[in-house]
Amino acid sequence: MFSVLLVLLIIVAVFMTGIILLQKSEGSGMSGSSAAAMFGGALTGAAAGNFLTKLTTWLAVIFFVLCGALAWVSAKTGAQNTQSALRAELAADELAGEPTPAPQSTPATPVQSTPPEPAPATDK
Repeated sequence: MFSVLLVLLIIVAVFMTGIILLQKSEGSGMSGSSAAAMFGGALTGAAAGNFLTKLTTWLAVIFFVLCGALAWVSAKTGAQNTQSALRAELAADELAGEPTPAPQSTPATPVQSTPPEPAPATDK
């Protein structure tokens, strides 16, 4: 269910982005040139603005409804799942009252308890 809602949300977001880019902005925008070509001249002038505005509004409503549905589905499935392994381990440590031991580090070079013997001198 979550995957289906997520795919629908992505599709609506892509369509909404395209429709927003088609709208006429304060400048010339893209709606004057490409909207007339895409829709066969049916969406020119005020008709294009009204249609694109209404379509953007409906896509935004669908987008927010899908976001709410995704949050609801996620909360429902998240409540049914068990805790993560890390959270369960931390809870077990708190209940036991034992502090978590620090990891032991191993030195890179071995520590010698006696000084090394000098190398024998060779005479040539």
